[in-house]
Amino acid sequence: MGYHLRRAQISFFNDFENSMGGVQITPGQFGVITLIAVNPGLTQLALARAVGIERSTMVAVIDVLESRSLVERRPSPVDGRSYALVRSAEGSDMLKQLKPMVLEHEKRVTANLDPEERSQLLRVLSKLTHERH
Repeated sequence: MGYHLRRAQISFFNDFENSMGGVQITPGQFGVITLIAVNPGLTQLALARAVGIERSTMVAVIDVLESRSLVERRPSPVDGRSYALVRSAEGSDMLKQLKPMVLEHEKRVTANLDPEERSQLLRVLSKLTHERH
């Protein structure tokens, strides 16, 4: 099973990279920017938990996105020891540019599945990842 999941991931990631029109962004980075966009002010720790990665790994991801001016760290109004994450204007522009490409990519990589199979795949993947982080 692990072999097939990994092969699917590689295929998915390769198509994602080829679909982004030369924009250098990974599926993980796109997901992080999207989560920040719909949850402005989220802390790095909360984001790491939502994505299911270690806080230190999330710090590195945010460092990259911040260095590209796609997200900003701001002092948290709730906890002075942490940062609130927001997408920048450049991050908003990038999301607008990439969303149609990502939708087309997802349509392409699931083209062999009928709508019920797509729904079933999402349910199964959700079950496999639920509460494992």
